[in-house]
Amino acid sequence: MRVTAELSLYPLAGDVEAPVWAFIEHIIGSNRCSVATNSMSTQITGESADVFDSVRQALEKSYEAFGRQVLVAKFLPEHHTDIEPPAAQ
Repeated sequence: MRVTAELSLYPLAGDVEAPVWAFIEHIIGSNRCSVATNSMSTQITGESADVFDSVRQALEKSYEAFGRQVLVAKFLPEHHTDIEPPAAQ
C-alpha cells in the first residue's frame, strides 16, 4: 500500500537547524520514496514499508547524532494531491 507521511522534527535542546536538515537529508537520501519539503514539514510518499523504514532509520541516526527530539508524524494511506481550486464567484 502507498502512504504519505507528513513529518515535523523538533529538537529539544541546542541548535535547531542542523538536526532538522540532517533528518531531511537522510530521508531524501533513502531514494526509495518521493520527498517534498516546505517551511513547516516534510512529506514522504512511497510504499508503506519503505516510508516507515526511511523514517525509522532517519530518526535513529538523528537521535544518535543530536540527542532528544520529538517527531510529529501523520500518515495517510493512498494519498493523492489533486486539490481543486475554489470555484470563481
